[in-house]
Amino acid sequence: MLVERGLQAMNVELVSDSYAIAANYLRRSGAIPDTLVTNERLLEIIIKLLQRGEFNKIRLANKAIVRFEAQSGARAA
Repeated sequence: MLVERGLQAMNVELVSDSYAIAANYLRRSGAIPDTLVTNERLLEIIIKLLQRGEFNKIRLANKAIVRFEAQSGARAA
């Protein structure tokens, strides 16, 4: 998945775990549909946070949720 995007090698497990945490929350809150399809915007946010130096999966997921919701709110307004 990450290789297809032309990204440098990174901790795939960290990205995967953080995505799972954030996506689970966002699905339960209704912010993203409950499907098995990867939400590209959420994944992009997580990768950008990782590239900026966040390596704790819980903080990574929480920051991604906040940014995702902020972007969604700005688009809905």
